[in-house]
Amino acid sequence: MVRIQGFFWGLLSMAETNQRLEVMLDTHLESVDLAENIIKRVTEAAGFDEDEVHKMGMAIREAVVNAYNYGNCQDRKKKILLTVEFNPELMTIHVVDEGEGFALCDVPDPLAEENLLRTSGRGIFLMKAFMDDLRVERGPKGGADLVMCKKLPHRHSGNGRSAAR
Repeated sequence: MVRIQGFFWGLLSMAETNQRLEVMLDTHLESVDLAENIIKRVTEAAGFDEDEVHKMGMAIREAVVNAYNYGNCQDRKKKILLTVEFNPELMTIHVVDEGEGFALCDVPDPLAEENLLRTSGRGIFLMKAFMDDLRVERGPKGGADLVMCKKLPHRHSGNGRSAAR
């Protein structure tokens, strides 16, 4: 927890520098809530408004659920890596599983008529809607590296420096 608190302090006090947070998650359903809480705290500290914080929390929930279910196939021996990187303009989030990987073009369109009544398949759709960019890369162990990017909000105080909440 000290590392995470240090990360938040660095994010608030040195917004001009690159920051990185890396968390190794177990393949457990509890990891979904943990990942969402981490992202909510990080995005609040970065100055995103309440609506954006909620949307990014939902995107991460979907990504970690997919890593848990489809990537790692609920195999408790496998891990999920959550990484958040900040540069002065952009926040990049990686959710990496240890599965077989997949291509975005292979994911069925949840808005297609034949998929409207399916009980799953909307996670990627929501991630695309809530983030500025979404792509899938090959993870270091062969699984999927789900990469989500969001432009940082720019708020300025009267002294010319970025204002932090």
